[in-house]
Amino acid sequence: MTEQHGKHIGSSFDDFLEEEGIKAEVEAVALKRVIAWQLAQAMKKNRMSKSAMARAMKTSRSQLDRLLDPENDALTLHTLTSAVQTLGMKMEINLSSPEI
Repeated sequence: MTEQHGKHIGSSFDDFLEEEGIKAEVEAVALKRVIAWQLAQAMKKNRMSKSAMARAMKTSRSQLDRLLDPENDALTLHTLTSAVQTLGMKMEINLSSPEI
């Protein structure tokens, strides 16, 4: 094993992502995937089609498709809030300082 391959032994995955300079990007993608999945599950539970959901949100089907696309990380709080309210859900955002 070369020195390059062993440099991350004993470090956390977060440490690795920070060293690579991609931690924020990876976290954003993961968060968007969770949000898209939760919204899709709520739509399924409420038996709401994409067309009905878009109409209830007063938006376009293409805008809703972007919101539900786990690969599309463009997301506005307005659109997310509208989707959450349409599905009768509650949104909580929690910001915290890193543990030291």
